[in-house]
Amino acid sequence: MSIELRPADAGDVTILLDLIQRLAEAQDAAGYVQATPDDLLRDGFGPVPRFHAVLAEWVDPDTGGRTPVGLALYYFTYSTWVGRPNLYVEDLYVDADRQGSGIGRRLMAALARSALDAGCGRLELAVKTDNRARAFYERLGLNRKGTWLPYAVSGEALRDLATTTD
Repeated sequence: MSIELRPADAGDVTILLDLIQRLAEAQDAAGYVQATPDDLLRDGFGPVPRFHAVLAEWVDPDTGGRTPVGLALYYFTYSTWVGRPNLYVEDLYVDADRQGSGIGRRLMAALARSALDAGCGRLELAVKTDNRARAFYERLGLNRKGTWLPYAVSGEALRDLATTTD
């Protein structure tokens, strides 16, 4: 199998969105994807990119044709306690029929290199409690962050919070 990794570029937004949709479907959350190609173009490839992505592509040895089979989408955060940036993995996806072939490991290794190149103190991600990929991440050396629990606000509650005056 010939798999190549490469950074995504502006011409890949429909591929990115397709892989994001595949990930959502694999997590029984297809209805939650609201992103559009324009959103990805603006936020990933505009003047100040808000995310970066690495594509894994199967390369046909006979024709040289490329088929996207995996994605790692990430961005940088900052740790005030460590005094360094962190690389946060928003999405890691490998087509189900390619899982177990080393593509996920290669994508994570590429992200680890990006984290080190950027001077990051750590690489982070969040995993649903029922995600079978948890064992994969643990084999790579990732550990749960102690007693920290993720919180978020969105939609109407986010708008309400933004209008709070005291």
